[in-house]
Amino acid sequence: MKPQVKLLALAIVLSAALCGAATAQLANATAEAEVRAAIVAFNQAYEKNQLDQYFSYYGADASLVFYFERTSVEDYKKMWHQLIADGGGVEKNLISDLQVVVDSSGDTAFATYFLEVDTRQPDGKVNKEQANETDVWFKTADGWRLVHLNYSAQPME
Repeated sequence: MKPQVKLLALAIVLSAALCGAATAQLANATAEAEVRAAIVAFNQAYEKNQLDQYFSYYGADASLVFYFERTSVEDYKKMWHQLIADGGGVEKNLISDLQVVVDSSGDTAFATYFLEVDTRQPDGKVNKEQANETDVWFKTADGWRLVHLNYSAQPME
């Protein structure tokens, strides 16, 4: 093979590799933006006590851990519907320090963030908490779905 042909072949291979890397970076940046938007909408629905919208983000078989206790989506949903029916609800849900990492396949994302949450109990008492949340999201045919959530909190003084 002539040197010019070898050089041209090398240039084509390098261009294709760089193009592929750039495409993957763009796909992950798009996925990250989609996950960030989903997390914001998910938390806004929670703050507004829009339970149907809030629970629409969960995968049906998501694993949930609240205060070091595992629960199912169905049990968690029942608890929230009962709290709202009894006059309770979220009054504040403020997100900060949102970090999102998308895996190289572009269909799995890990997110961590801090929350300040005020929850009104049916008796009128308001619980104020600072929390750390870690989420795992999968991209599905229906969009991004939350498949794991770990929420750990402590009362605010």
